[in-house]
Amino acid sequence: MLDVAALRAHFPSLATGAAHFDGPGGTQTPDLVARAVQDALVGPLSNRGQDSVAERNADAAVVTCRAALGDFLNADPSGIIFGRSMTQITFDLSRAMAKGWGPGDEVVVSRLDHDSNVRPWVLAAEAAGASVRWADFDPATGELPPGVFDDLLNERTRLVAVTAASNLIGTMPDLPAIAERAHAVGAWLYVDGVHYAAHNLIDLPALGADFFGCSPYKFLGPHCAAVAGRPELLEQLHPDKLRPSTNAVPERFEFGTLPYELMAGTTAAIDFLAGLGERFGGLSPEGDRRSRLAASLELVEQCEAELRTRIEGELTQFPGATLYSRAARRTPTLLVRFPGVDPHELYRFLGARGVNLPAGNFYAYEASVHLGLGEQGGSRIGVAPYTSDQDVDRLVEGLRAWFAG
Repeated sequence: MLDVAALRAHFPSLATGAAHFDGPGGTQTPDLVARAVQDALVGPLSNRGQDSVAERNADAAVVTCRAALGDFLNADPSGIIFGRSMTQITFDLSRAMAKGWGPGDEVVVSRLDHDSNVRPWVLAAEAAGASVRWADFDPATGELPPGVFDDLLNERTRLVAVTAASNLIGTMPDLPAIAERAHAVGAWLYVDGVHYAAHNLIDLPALGADFFGCSPYKFLGPHCAAVAGRPELLEQLHPDKLRPSTNAVPERFEFGTLPYELMAGTTAAIDFLAGLGERFGGLSPEGDRRSRLAASLELVEQCEAELRTRIEGELTQFPGATLYSRAARRTPTLLVRFPGVDPHELYRFLGARGVNLPAGNFYAYEASVHLGLGEQGGSRIGVAPYTSDQDVDRLVEGLRAWFAG
């Protein structure tokens, strides 16, 4: 098991005493990651090149970050696009893909998804004259069965966009089964893996994704994002770009100067995750980064699953609590509503007591509406590698204080 107390010592923000259940919106940052960002900024730094130390430092930040993300995703580093946010990269790629769409073409999106993997495709399809079809999940179970796609896919389908894990209720759809259906009709599969990446080892070939996006700030890194695409598919796309900028893949999709310090921080976050088992779990340091990531994340999954089970049990003591996270395969993320309780007022109440329990739809707009929660959403409880039993104690105590009036 992970030594959570020792792990927490590397998170300066936790010294303030707050209990953080807001990880799905962005995790706290380890000192080693912050130090990597600082070191990149204060060292000689320039635009990429090989003619000076500053240029070589910038180039090394990019090359090492792509390699780290390649290990993290089990993806080809030459297909990894770096950007400001998942939303930004998806909008950019949707416009590039839509250049090849027209009337009669179709795009499939899911109501389970964060809007960053919905609206860019809807708008791109509308601009191209293509049609949009919707995959609905079961609000009673939270499941998105692969069979839902059977009636949505045909030879006119160009793209299927779906989440690897719902950031609202944690559901993890059967991606390999969805990928098989999409590829059978010649469609590309674009996966939002932002929430999934925070809790599971990613294996792009096994998942069947043609494109897979993640955001390092959801797994202990800085605020940025990356999408791994199959290089041969990226070669077919031609985004709008400045005339002097390179036409090489993946750089043709990266506009302007890259944030070298954030790329250094991303590499540090992945290395920190890979070292969890060795530093805090008593595991052997043997193996390459990919194998150490697998071993470390297995420990994280075990700890997070135990905390999730405990929180679910604690929630049953509050009359009328409705838990919307019900899928068989899901992350340690729980969406709950209490009868007659405004989740935003509960958020403020708990926040004043040092418990961060955000409320809302968290940009999973379609999912929140489909669950009958409208735009208001609910209270989202997220578990992270640094979440402790004491944090759960404080959450439960805070909820008891609320209901005690």
